[in-house]
Amino acid sequence: MRPAQDIADIWANLLPRFAGSSATLQGRIKEMMVHSILTGLIPAAAAIPPSRSLAVALGLSRNTVMLALQMLVDKGFLMARERSGLFVNPDIVLGQSSQAHDPGADADPLLWASRLKSDVASQRNIAKPAHWQDFAYPFVYGQFDASLMPLTDWRACSQQSLLTPAVRKWSQDHVDRDHEGLVSQIQHRLLPARSILAQRDEILVTAGAQMACFLLAQVLVGRKTVVGMEDPGYPDARNNFESRSSQVLPLAVDEQGLVPSRKLGQCEYAYVTPSHQCPTSVTMPLERRQVLLDLARKKNVVLFEDDHESELNFSGRPLPALKSMDTEGRVIYLGSLSKTLAHGLRLGFIVAPAELIRELRAVRRLMMRHVPSNNAHIASLFIAQGHHDAFIRKLNVTYRDRRMVLLDAMQRWMPDCSVSEAQGGSGAWIQGPAGFDALALAQQAQAHGVLIEAGQVFFAQPTAASRRFFRMGYSAICSAAIEAGVRELREARTLAGF
Repeated sequence: MRPAQDIADIWANLLPRFAGSSATLQGRIKEMMVHSILTGLIPAAAAIPPSRSLAVALGLSRNTVMLALQMLVDKGFLMARERSGLFVNPDIVLGQSSQAHDPGADADPLLWASRLKSDVASQRNIAKPAHWQDFAYPFVYGQFDASLMPLTDWRACSQQSLLTPAVRKWSQDHVDRDHEGLVSQIQHRLLPARSILAQRDEILVTAGAQMACFLLAQVLVGRKTVVGMEDPGYPDARNNFESRSSQVLPLAVDEQGLVPSRKLGQCEYAYVTPSHQCPTSVTMPLERRQVLLDLARKKNVVLFEDDHESELNFSGRPLPALKSMDTEGRVIYLGSLSKTLAHGLRLGFIVAPAELIRELRAVRRLMMRHVPSNNAHIASLFIAQGHHDAFIRKLNVTYRDRRMVLLDAMQRWMPDCSVSEAQGGSGAWIQGPAGFDALALAQQAQAHGVLIEAGQVFFAQPTAASRRFFRMGYSAICSAAIEAGVRELREARTLAGF
């Protein structure tokens, strides 16, 4: 049995490890105490030090410690004995495994590599450090800026979602349908803003655009299915299609987006990002959209339209979606809330003919039944109460200003690099001069606190020419830090020797 003083020392040493685990100090203390009890660090029936001495050991106020201890009593982790103090409740650890099973070094090897029927882990993907927020100049693309998020509004919607009538709605199993409130907001608010009309049975909620691409690939793409992919293009979409088909064709992109070529006519399906092409951010003009639709109709090609960052438009009202111009149902529309609200939210949707939606829903059921309905409920309130529209307006103003600062800084410090023109979005696509190596620059820049994305991963085949490209996002870096970041990037380039 550990003496009380030992327990105070254990908790004093353990508390710093829980820094940042909870938004409040009281929450950190409770998490630390629960962890130590359930893992056996503090044994069952052990006596807990008095709150006064425990507060001294932890360097906290006695009230804070007393509140945390009382919560553990209320939850049954601790029990009070008259005139004896608090003790760990032995019943709380019933059912906990006494020790993890260690198969030992002499266990038969299972040779997992020989069992795998896929090689998805070897695909090329966009990568960024997990601790990117610790960098001084995070020019990472599409990431969350807490200073812009209307947290008060989101918190209010979250609190409303916890009222009993709301809980009764979202806590149900939605396996054969989606959250009605969110579907309604997609149908009546988000889609009309893109000039799209759809029935409820033509909408499927997804956990982001990646899940939408995965579902479409599972349902529509076989080993010999010819799928057209923008080049450069979105790696996650390309990887989804390549995991199903050996016939993924790279399609050229120019300053107006996807080129309607003869090669496109060879495809059964083609993935396109007309609002802001990924990664160049160029916007496909209305005339080309019509040419693309005419060619798709003539060659019987179905288009997957990822309406990437369509809300982020600096020039006024965005152009109508391809889906809104489609009269035959050959455009499958992919939308997302994650890219504007927060990537961690994971909410998107597909608009397609009802027959296809039924099959997509059935496949989704095998994966995760349905998207978490509590998040869907909060998002539906956030849209319905006008917070989403106000947030988008704020993002457009902020991102337009940040882009201008970035363009000026690039012209001042790296004038030999050319930045693709864009009418919106949250990132800049940049091409360096001959001999430029964005991969080497990205590595060198990290030592200067600068994060950029080397562009080679966006191309179907890595070449020397593709090493000249890189992307700089401005969604997660404030305007005041942009020029200093570009100056540091220039210093990193000088050290890299090109």
